[in-house]
Amino acid sequence: MTLGSDVSRLTTTPAGAAAQGLSIVVPLYNEAAGLAVLHERLTGLGRTLKARYGLASEVVYVDDGSADDTLAVARTLAADALDIQIVSLSRNFGKEAALMAGLDHARRGAVLFMDGDGQHPPSMVEKLVSHWIDDGYDVVYTAKAHRDNEPFLRRQAVHGFYALINWGARQKIPEDAGDFRLLSPRAANALRQLPERNRFFKGLSNWIGFRQLRVDYEPAPRAHGVTTFSPSRLIGLSIEGLTSFSVAPLRFASMLGVLLALTAFIFGLTILWEVLTTGKQVPGYPSLMIGLMTIGGVQLIMIGIVGEYIGKILSELKGRPIYFIAEHSEKRTDHDTATNAPERTAAE
Repeated sequence: MTLGSDVSRLTTTPAGAAAQGLSIVVPLYNEAAGLAVLHERLTGLGRTLKARYGLASEVVYVDDGSADDTLAVARTLAADALDIQIVSLSRNFGKEAALMAGLDHARRGAVLFMDGDGQHPPSMVEKLVSHWIDDGYDVVYTAKAHRDNEPFLRRQAVHGFYALINWGARQKIPEDAGDFRLLSPRAANALRQLPERNRFFKGLSNWIGFRQLRVDYEPAPRAHGVTTFSPSRLIGLSIEGLTSFSVAPLRFASMLGVLLALTAFIFGLTILWEVLTTGKQVPGYPSLMIGLMTIGGVQLIMIGIVGEYIGKILSELKGRPIYFIAEHSEKRTDHDTATNAPERTAAE
């Protein structure tokens, strides 16, 4: 039984890259107001890549259960200079599931992920493609150049998150790395083979290895609307990422337990020493209550951490599909009308 996978045959050369092409995956959630403008910019990008590299491109729009007219707007987009796939999920499954749906439907060799809110500039895609084709990198990921415009507490929380998730990890996740990244054909194929359902794309894209390059950039202002990532949702995503990709919380709980036990042992020795040397006993009620509350609180925290991991195990054992597709259509640059693909009901 083979426990590994050989993707060496997909090594990229400039000629091979042009033959395989590029799929641009764009997850959408309530982006109707800016989708037409974004598509116009991507169309210009498709022309540029075709002229410079002879690179055929497609865009895969994944509507993640939008509550506005995102899907209706997507249906009206014209396939000019790049093919279009429109994948509509049956409900909102979350960004990680939408990214996976786009990866599953990408038909070209390389895959590029970018957001649909306009903060990932299409003009920068040409730079990422250059590092892939000209420089031979398999994973070209972007990261915020700085967080000077963010509140102090948020910056510290982000730093703490990456410090915790990378604690003891063999493969570190770069701090501030985003989902805006390009994967070569073999990197994309490797990512498709990972079987887990609780996915953390930032971590998995780094875990697969290959030649990787970081590109710092300044995110553009949001073109329209407001972000849907509230502080509570960001905390939830952080917990999801930690428990899906790292065992650091379990290690932290173990070390906290050891520290608490050591503190209790030292405290017991001090009480014993005071009794032996002075003959006086420490009044027990306050120290007893503080000890019980401390131990009880720590135990509840540990149970909660273990429960998160048990929940992930249960989710993997159930084997439910990551997403369901309600509608899938495509438009080709060499056809005037859309060609509807067979409807899918589950993830492959």
